[in-house]
Amino acid sequence: MHISFLGADREVTGSRHMIEVNGQRILLDCGLYQGHRADTYERNLNFPFDPTSIDVVVLSHAHIDHSGNLPNLVKQGFTGNIWCTSATRDLSAYMLLDSGHIQEQDVYYLNKKRRRKGEPEVDPIYTRLDAEQCLPQFISMGFHRTVTIADGVKLTFFNAGHILGAAFVQLEIEERASGGKWRLVFSGDIGRKEVAILKPPEAMHDADILIMESTYGDRLHGKYAEARKKLRKVVNETVGRGGKVIIPSFAVGRTQEIVYALNQLDAAGEIPPVPVFVDSPLAVNATDVFRMHPESWNSEVRDFVVEGRRHSPFDYNRVEYVRNVERSKQLNSLSEPAIIISASGMAENGRILHHLKNNIGDPRNTILLVSFMAENTLGRRLKDGDKRVRIFGEEYDVRAQVTSIDGYSAHADQRGLLSFARGFDRHRLQKLFLVHGESKAIDALAGKLRDAHYDQVEIPVRGQKFTF
Repeated sequence: MHISFLGADREVTGSRHMIEVNGQRILLDCGLYQGHRADTYERNLNFPFDPTSIDVVVLSHAHIDHSGNLPNLVKQGFTGNIWCTSATRDLSAYMLLDSGHIQEQDVYYLNKKRRRKGEPEVDPIYTRLDAEQCLPQFISMGFHRTVTIADGVKLTFFNAGHILGAAFVQLEIEERASGGKWRLVFSGDIGRKEVAILKPPEAMHDADILIMESTYGDRLHGKYAEARKKLRKVVNETVGRGGKVIIPSFAVGRTQEIVYALNQLDAAGEIPPVPVFVDSPLAVNATDVFRMHPESWNSEVRDFVVEGRRHSPFDYNRVEYVRNVERSKQLNSLSEPAIIISASGMAENGRILHHLKNNIGDPRNTILLVSFMAENTLGRRLKDGDKRVRIFGEEYDVRAQVTSIDGYSAHADQRGLLSFARGFDRHRLQKLFLVHGESKAIDALAGKLRDAHYDQVEIPVRGQKFTF
């Protein structure tokens, strides 16, 4: 058996790992790499293997850095099954269509520049139609159900608690030629035990091979309860000034958490009656999927719905989900206090830019940052305290209050990652591969694990292959 590491190795996007056994190739995730534009296009367009040689894909969850290059894989000849949970399939339908639309838009604007320079035009990595055409290959299954997905390979999903539908992947592998047997666990992304809406991640105990993420291997998160208190404080202070709260938010997961927190605060009478607008088509669609899967809600949410007499964690009489562009534009003329939640989460594109442009210059308003902000993004510049920023090519003075809440991350922090790893018998583990982390985070986590006598830790680099 061979395991090749082909993405998210000493980096946090483009998750992709390949298992070769019994003459078959199994791909764990097929995510989009997100980086500098020139590197991103070529790396996502061209696979380091023949897509027609892949027999099956196992998808841990719907985030684009794990699922986002599946339409391209199918476009280039992959015809096998894509195994995932039912909620992941439902979310992926919306997220991949949205990604295809973004690919088309990006290439449209890029080609305008290339034409001016006399350079040849390029095609999108894939289109919305390509995304549609890959969806019939998704095969969904429930947690804790075991299915044979290839000769000598059985798959079981366990709840990862990261986003809706996210799974730990367990493969029972038997190599026919040698008689070798392995239990391989791939973590995908690991959620937090303290989560807002979803059930916490399950404990895993036995494996021979563990492939594990390390995104926050060097830091600790704030508490969710503290995040809720800060949200209450920001809303009360901003409304007291007569201002608006503008929240750039990831469409999947983070938006639903913020709406649920506002729902709780409203039900408890801890914030004034203020309208809430969710202005992101993807967030609106993703919230529909969250409503469809109450089996994934934790006990706190179920109790809130019953005891709080709210029929849903995502709906109350002050929330409006905005779908069409005209209604989105109408929000620009609001003169009364309001809360506007919009994508993208890092304030790089999408409808949030219009809301920032129209509200960033008013000192009564608050820009509330609740998502991870990568370097060189508008969100990061705001978080770093820049007093003048560029939006749609024009400079704007930042007169609104800018604050952030760090307690909403969907990823386990260093403490949670160590707890997950220590659930496995280190005497049984042959290899513990750390992936999906920048160098600083991955090295810090590796050091902690080795201190705990996990001497089998490996940090693969992209393209590296291991034989068992």
